Amino acid sequence: MAPDDLPAAPSTGTGPDPARCFGSVVDAYERGRPGYPIDAVRWLTGDEPLSVLELGAGTGKLTRELVALGHDVHATDPDPAMLDVLARNYVVTRISQSTAEEIPVPDSTFDIVIAAQSYHWFDHERALPEIARVLKRGGSLSIVWNTRDERIPWVKRLGRVIGHQEQGVGPGEELESSPYFGPVEHEDFKHWQVIDRASVRDLVLSRSNVATLPQEAREAKLREVVEFYDDFGRGMDGMQLPYLTQCYRAVVGIKPQSAPRPTAAAESAGAPPYVGEDTVPVALSDLGQVPDLAEPVEPPTDDDSGMLLIDFR
Repeated sequence: MAPDDLPAAPSTGTGPDPARCFGSVVDAYERGRPGYPIDAVRWLTGDEPLSVLELGAGTGKLTRELVALGHDVHATDPDPAMLDVLARNYVVTRISQSTAEEIPVPDSTFDIVIAAQSYHWFDHERALPEIARVLKRGGSLSIVWNTRDERIPWVKRLGRVIGHQEQGVGPGEELESSPYFGPVEHEDFKHWQVIDRASVRDLVLSRSNVATLPQEAREAKLREVVEFYDDFGRGMDGMQLPYLTQCYRAVVGIKPQSAPRPTAAAESAGAPPYVGEDTVPVALSDLGQVPDLAEPVEPPTDDDSGMLLIDFR
């Protein structure tokens, strides 16, 4: 199939807000984005089942591993299209269309608040005290990003084609200097995503800097990345795209004063799983079962960073 024969990307007119654009490319996001290695998720949350609030859960790329570890998950996202996919794939305690700046739960509700590939979109001045409010005393904020391992030459060239806005983002000074949290711990984990000609296109289409382009420019960018893949000489069996999963966590310290919120008893007296403004109630019985998805690709047992720096083309 030639590049021009691939399915067209959806039209977005003048382009949506980058932070809210992902629902317009939700299918590409679900197909093209990598998951998270289970060892990284264990580091972020621990092995014991806990109550977890996931902010910016998207289609559930991290939710899968949280559920697999037995955590009691409340998944949130501002985009209902993303949550619709998550709700079809995973059984979680509650799903809310809400933001990190206004979390619709009482104080001291969760052991862990976690954000995967989403923390950089938050208004940190408002979100950090709100996250601290909903954490139990001694609870943690955990943050994770998948970043391409651009120490490898062909991956660095791919980055020049598709952009770097999520590369090495990190939690930033906002968390390091926040009065609500203690010192930030950091750990990295390696993993690999098998990509082929179609999935690399989906991966690129799911990025905000591409999804928000006018249609003609977006299609040109997608053709460019497919041509890069074809030129690199990989065939139908695909190739492995290496990532570093960058993990951060910080324990809540000062608990902010807050206005009265709904009590747990009030919420349990009939609040729907979907809560927040302009939301659609979803019964837990309608959420389906965890699908039998392909397991994450483990790094080769003979992985050597020096060897990975070689471009064998």
